[in-house]
Amino acid sequence: MSDLLLDTPRVFAPLLEPARYKGAHGGRGSGKSHFFGESVIERSAIEKTDIVCVREKQKSLQQSVKKLLESKIQTMNAGYYFEVQDALIKSIHGGQIIFEGMANHTAESIKSLEGYDIAWVEEAQTLSQKSLDMLRPTIRKPASELWFSWNPRFPTDPVDVLLRGGDAPPGAVVVEANYCDNPWFGDTPLVEEMEYDRRRDPEKYTHIWLGDYQKSSEARVFKNWRVEEFDRAPGTIFRLGADWGFSVDPSVLIRCSLEGNALYVDYEAYQVGCEIVNLPELFMSVPDAEKWPITADSSRPETISHMQKHGFPKIVRAVKGPGSLEEGIEFLKSFDIIVHPRCVHTIDELSLYRYKTDPMTDQVLPILEDKDNHVIDALRYACEGARRAIKRVTPTAKPRAADRIVKASRGGWMG
Repeated sequence: MSDLLLDTPRVFAPLLEPARYKGAHGGRGSGKSHFFGESVIERSAIEKTDIVCVREKQKSLQQSVKKLLESKIQTMNAGYYFEVQDALIKSIHGGQIIFEGMANHTAESIKSLEGYDIAWVEEAQTLSQKSLDMLRPTIRKPASELWFSWNPRFPTDPVDVLLRGGDAPPGAVVVEANYCDNPWFGDTPLVEEMEYDRRRDPEKYTHIWLGDYQKSSEARVFKNWRVEEFDRAPGTIFRLGADWGFSVDPSVLIRCSLEGNALYVDYEAYQVGCEIVNLPELFMSVPDAEKWPITADSSRPETISHMQKHGFPKIVRAVKGPGSLEEGIEFLKSFDIIVHPRCVHTIDELSLYRYKTDPMTDQVLPILEDKDNHVIDALRYACEGARRAIKRVTPTAKPRAADRIVKASRGGWMG
């Protein structure tokens, strides 16, 4: 193992020593996942170690940390020590690394993990109390360890209660890590996003980048959403919407689909300060984006024209008018919104988008804040066709969302 030399940011140094519980919490860009990923590979390359990488929900290996670990094997020049298989990674010492979703386990099935040396819980903020209660006594081998990495949401989340609640288990080692603790952060494309949020949205900056708890308030616009892995069936009608960046603002493309009472968001493209000549490349990061109609912010006709001439002939202008913002938001609120974990900016904005409050009384006002809404606007545009088609059919009554999509599908509306 002398050929595997790792540079460890100082903030993670306390986690290098043995401990039953190890935790790293903080904002985006801190390198938490990279530290634990390298630790998994290093430990497995040194000696026989059985490691389970855990998430609350895992429907496919594509959204596990397996891809991260495979990249670490390459960058650490550790290919000699490992055999990467479809569902697991084996080491030459006889240990293995597997990937599990806790929501799939029962009290009986979880016993299969009793002999493991380490359980690493990634995105631990989503771990339920039931899953945490099952996992802790299951990893019981002498000198076994439980590792947790997470971006905090609320102080009431089970992992925060366990490791940050003032009565942590004996011997627990917990560190806070943010982008400023990551010596390699300056080499990442996240710098522009961080600077944008720091200038324009202090609340978002402190939550997303500094790991502060999310402010829970009645002023939040969206409470009808959740994060979940999913795959859309062949033949799904996709709806795409675009919002244009202005100089330092982000340009956004969102892909979603409607089914019954559910609105699925499965892909996003998002870049701060994207030049107009680079927009086609950005949009191509969304699968088949050039094949589908895209409804875009109408305030930039020259940008729409540019995109039509550079690979996106089906892009059209959104139809704005009095009340279109409010009607669009109410339409989105009428669905159960399911967001794929890879759509991180969608998750951010659904968490943070708010109504204004009276500064003197703190009373929530019927006025939408004009921030944390670039992805939200793109999502409104994506669903504009379906909303307007339904409104034409039922101009006075407000149908249930499930009825709306049934009617839309019968009418052949694309949106």
